[in-house]
Amino acid sequence: MTKDLHSDRLKKLRTLEERDIPPFPARTLGTPTPIAEILEDFDRREGETRTVAGRLGQIRDFGKLRFAHLSDRTGSIQCGFQRDRLSKWWPNRKLIEGNDLVLVTGECGKTKKGEPTVWADEVQLLTKALRPAPEKWHGLRDVETRYRMRYVDLFANPEVREVFMLRSRIVREIRAFFDELGYLEVETPILHSIAGGATARPFVTHHNTLDIDLYLRIAPELYLKRLLVGGLERVYEIGRVFRNEGISTRHNPEFTMLESYEAYADYEVVMERVEALFDRLCTRVLGTSEVRFRDRTYDLKPPFPRRRYLDLFREKNDGLDWFDERGVAERARSLGIFREDLPASKLANDVFEATVEDGLEGPVFVIDYPKAICPLAKAGSEDPRVAERFELFIAGMELGNAFSELNDPLDQESRLEEQIADKDEETPSEVDYDYVAALEYGMPPAGGLGIGIDRLVMLLSGRPSIRDVLLFPLLKPLEPGRAPEPEEGAEGGGS
Repeated sequence: MTKDLHSDRLKKLRTLEERDIPPFPARTLGTPTPIAEILEDFDRREGETRTVAGRLGQIRDFGKLRFAHLSDRTGSIQCGFQRDRLSKWWPNRKLIEGNDLVLVTGECGKTKKGEPTVWADEVQLLTKALRPAPEKWHGLRDVETRYRMRYVDLFANPEVREVFMLRSRIVREIRAFFDELGYLEVETPILHSIAGGATARPFVTHHNTLDIDLYLRIAPELYLKRLLVGGLERVYEIGRVFRNEGISTRHNPEFTMLESYEAYADYEVVMERVEALFDRLCTRVLGTSEVRFRDRTYDLKPPFPRRRYLDLFREKNDGLDWFDERGVAERARSLGIFREDLPASKLANDVFEATVEDGLEGPVFVIDYPKAICPLAKAGSEDPRVAERFELFIAGMELGNAFSELNDPLDQESRLEEQIADKDEETPSEVDYDYVAALEYGMPPAGGLGIGIDRLVMLLSGRPSIRDVLLFPLLKPLEPGRAPEPEEGAEGGGS
């Protein structure tokens, strides 16, 4: 934005103040009706007086007549400003310009060309914008600038706003799904004294009064399962989790996770819950079971196929046995992912991720993971080396993770101690003995589920990057004292 444009808008603001027209009034002179409501069955509304409020688009001046579209979160409608209707406001008309927020009260009618229009009888300036909207925001190539200036991206691009409105509907429907099943929504701590419940590098912070280091949670799992011990037999939480990892189209260091736990259930029951949840989201939010994502169409109508983890591993690695440590090491070397410091189980899982996951178009449940990489899951009855765990994959992307939860305190303590002994940088640095103590009081058998909300929204909205579904994704800060600017600095709505 040029200094001249900013200076011109500041000058108009000062003029408004001199004329006793508040540029940021404390009260509005009416309650606006959502624009979409007015446009619905507009023919029936002709002749009615309605009040609308929102952001002005570019103003088109025809001397004694002006037109501009006014937009709110529900839609956009043309407003007509006539000198004969607005004798008091008319001398100040050039102080109001595109991107200003206004309230308009007037009669619903149509232009000679038949366009629905609110003919203004009263105009109130609600907010004087000191920056214009970018003239060619739709052609902006610098996506990072759009992420930085999401506040502009949202009002300038209706399709972006639609994504986040869709996200809100998805989360609302998820809550309704679990509420109707008798789950209780709860909130658990974000600051943890021990990082646990998942394998990830945590963010570390410090509490000054207690003089202790704390971790931003990498998962709410262990606290939620404590609630099962306490008798809250069905619980869920939707909240932020934090993992000090890289940034990609699928990863952001803070993201939103749904976790649910149901007593007297197992991973088979949880698979049924996941299928029912997807069916509900497709039916009630999208209106179709088919979604378009990264140039492919996926049918999310259940039931979803199930494939065993160990079978997939063998198929994609020339019959290699996951438990063959030497063979897995050779395979990892051939893939360029071998690390001497990794435990054999983690190395084998890295081979699985490198050779299997990207090809899982799905939707498909990958079931029965090796117990060695599932320290919180119950072992299967048929093969003690395998845990009752599944992950849901769609478009080569993991969307959900679930277990039959381990509730044997002795086994749990042993597995956590083995995990600590591996000294992997992504594993906890100490055993959570308080959690083990909770299990000793008796946790019912249970099925637990975690779903990444951001990836789910990516899929259902057809957006290829996690940054497209986060209102404010993490970005490297600009230089101190520098504000972001769009590439297109031209005035987008003039007088």
